[in-house]
Amino acid sequence: MSTSKKVKKMKNSNLNILVFTIMSMLILASCETDFDNPNAATVEETFSSREGILAASVGLQQLYSTTGVRWVVETPAITTREGGITTTFQNMIELEDGGANLPNFNSNVQGLWSTMLRIIKIAEDIEANATNIDLEVGTQSGLIAHAKLFKALAIGNLAQNYEQVIIVSNNENEAEFVPRATGYENAITLLNEAKNAIEANPISDEFTAAVTLGNIDVPNSIDALLARYNLFVGNYDAAISAANNVDLTSTSTFVYDSQNLNPIWSRVFLNDAPNFKPRDNFGLPSEFVFDPADGRISFYLVPLDETNQNGLPIEDLAGFFDVNTGFIPLYIPDEMNLILAEANLRKASPDLGAATAALNEVLTDTNDPFDINADVDPYSGALTSEALLSQVYKNRRAELFLTGTSLEDSRRFGRPEPSGAPMIYTEERNRNFYPYPDLERNSNPNTPEDPNI
Repeated sequence: MSTSKKVKKMKNSNLNILVFTIMSMLILASCETDFDNPNAATVEETFSSREGILAASVGLQQLYSTTGVRWVVETPAITTREGGITTTFQNMIELEDGGANLPNFNSNVQGLWSTMLRIIKIAEDIEANATNIDLEVGTQSGLIAHAKLFKALAIGNLAQNYEQVIIVSNNENEAEFVPRATGYENAITLLNEAKNAIEANPISDEFTAAVTLGNIDVPNSIDALLARYNLFVGNYDAAISAANNVDLTSTSTFVYDSQNLNPIWSRVFLNDAPNFKPRDNFGLPSEFVFDPADGRISFYLVPLDETNQNGLPIEDLAGFFDVNTGFIPLYIPDEMNLILAEANLRKASPDLGAATAALNEVLTDTNDPFDINADVDPYSGALTSEALLSQVYKNRRAELFLTGTSLEDSRRFGRPEPSGAPMIYTEERNRNFYPYPDLERNSNPNTPEDPNI
């Protein structure tokens, strides 16, 4: 082996060794309670070296992919009936019961909130320290863009699930809350800053080899999230522009191994008594009818002909979730076509032709990079905004199944409001927003009042 290869191998080995240590320290540093340990590395020491900051970026990505993805997918999936519980664990029972009595101490409500705040804090630390270390300019821009991408993703996930959100961490536990729309706007600003950073200084091979390993296409992921959040906040022209910028043959994935298992597989298949299983018809009511030949049905769902303890029809899960080390996409490419369809329908002067064309790209798809191919006939219904929006919603639920967007979609498309009463399992969603966790309310005096439902 050449000397240069030996050095590179040693550097990569050292970097891997650092990841666990640094992530443990960063997670503890972002908790509500601090315990002094005179032998522990400080945040300043962690971010004072090339290896330290690269390891922190790997750890940020790993925290999101292993812990964050679980809460982001599972929590709204139960609330919007994408999944039905198959366990006696109280946190899952509380989620499926829903209503105004969902407790602030529910572990899903707390896990989603606290994990996203940890990601925000770590991303801020990486961004603040990347310019203080002697790095290749493309490594520095990659670190900054990657941190901004994950911070935007965390803020966006909070805004999808909570009425008010935190967008900047505060070490004194006095973080300010802002309306969720402001959260989306902040995420958009972060993504545009990330885009500008890597356009000025393209990401280096060093950054790719040390952090993303080619699994996450940072430029396309930035544009995909710009399209998503601009749509959610009503910036329809910007959403269309960003969606058109995404290369639909490119993919970004969270990759798992025997030490870091696919978190949804772990919830559905790891134990003899799984926590939840997917609902029939992607959890949609019977008014939404799918062609039996729609390839997305067999991609995601395996027929069981069973119900859970609350009488909800359930199936087995496939797709990205039936292998313990199977990857999970950061975004689904055809989400961009569904964004194009919806944005063209909602903008001030709707373009029904463009919307129909984009919808048909999804319906007739046979060449999706993840093999999520509906492969059915083009849309032939009424050419009205109302009819087309209904089809967009239906296809978002099928195409983007278990991606964490279902609660935002249910509200945005004006699906029936929940009553607030618990244990009405026929409701399409049992909450509009989640209550703020006790761990935030008990430490942060700025925590708002909980939404009723």
